Amino acid sequence: MTVLGCIADDFTGATDLAGLLARSGVRVSLRMGIPEEEPTDTAPFEVIALKCRTAPVDEAVAQCRLALGWLKRAGAQRFFWKYCSTFDSTAEGNIGPVAEALMDDLGASQTMYCPAFPENGRAIFMGNLFVGELPLAESPMKDHPLTPMRDSNLMRLLAPQVTGQVGLANRLAVARGTEALRARLAELQDQGVAHVVIDAVADEDLYTIAEACRDMPLMTGGSAVAMPLPALYVRDGVLAADAERAVRPDLPNKTIVLSGSCSAMTRAQVCEYSVNAPSYRLDAFDLDKRGIGPALAWLAKQNLSQAPLFYATAEPDTVRKAQEAFGVAEVGEMIENALAELAQAAFSAGARRFVVAGGETSGAVTQALGVTRLDIGQEIAPGVPWTYAESDGEKIALTLKSGNFGKEGFFADALKVLEDQ
Repeated sequence: MTVLGCIADDFTGATDLAGLLARSGVRVSLRMGIPEEEPTDTAPFEVIALKCRTAPVDEAVAQCRLALGWLKRAGAQRFFWKYCSTFDSTAEGNIGPVAEALMDDLGASQTMYCPAFPENGRAIFMGNLFVGELPLAESPMKDHPLTPMRDSNLMRLLAPQVTGQVGLANRLAVARGTEALRARLAELQDQGVAHVVIDAVADEDLYTIAEACRDMPLMTGGSAVAMPLPALYVRDGVLAADAERAVRPDLPNKTIVLSGSCSAMTRAQVCEYSVNAPSYRLDAFDLDKRGIGPALAWLAKQNLSQAPLFYATAEPDTVRKAQEAFGVAEVGEMIENALAELAQAAFSAGARRFVVAGGETSGAVTQALGVTRLDIGQEIAPGVPWTYAESDGEKIALTLKSGNFGKEGFFADALKVLEDQ
């Protein structure tokens, strides 16, 4: 029986959430896209990965409602809407509109928002989101190519996206403990506040928030605030922690590394990895002129045991020039299609290990490989596990990394973790 049904707005966010839930030892199932079949062999925690972070609002809402319907049929009684720990969105959505639509479908009069992830340097104080010691609007996220974040205040970001009132349960309420936070939520509900941003600056805050909010029909946030839920459900007697972590299948060491993210951390990771690994840079202007042919020809000459890297990762000014020449959506689609085709070609050449950086890239690659369900394996970095799946009848391993996650040596670390399992 499914206890918690989760919907994630991109594929790396889904693996982030699934990996943190799997720390508990409770079985987690990750579905890539809305399953076509009716629920069978369901896990206590079901996560559906969508590719809707930057989709048009109506499309994102429709996809999430379909996912909610499937999770209801799987038996879920509680639900979690997962978005990025940097609250990636635009003035129109999609965080708020999806949350409000799910609330309507669930008959929920109030939900909470907490994208904090202290372990990865994301904290909320007095409603303002910080990335490390920098306010969100002063962090590298201000230059994100698709969702530049120019305001750090989550209430101001959320208010234009929803029709209901937005309020705050600040750090003082959280610090006083579970009952005090519940009282603050009730007070806000009496005032007609439907959307509550909750402060969190440390891991213990996440446990207080999860305990106070676990009976809400819908919780929303980054993955970290969901991490305490398995232990709480076990303590409540709702489920038993009796599942084993997925075991790595026996795979050849042929590997490909694919990076589409342009985040500051991924740029550092590409820089460090490319010093010692064969590397090929994908450029939008070159792809427009010559297509994918030269990249495929280069791949055909590579020894995949050396884990070659293909990357479209670039500095903000370079990304901006390409977007001005071709359009924001067009550049994204061009890069995603190229990396997806390279993943297919690498698979045909024997690659069975895929290291992928970037949410949109991860969605394109998993779809190109025909992956529909993932088992969760060993964590490489907080929120980034290895996962195992099948593609065309063959066992494969994938890690799908959110752009800002991991340290500079992540790509090499990922391969080492897989070898050490």
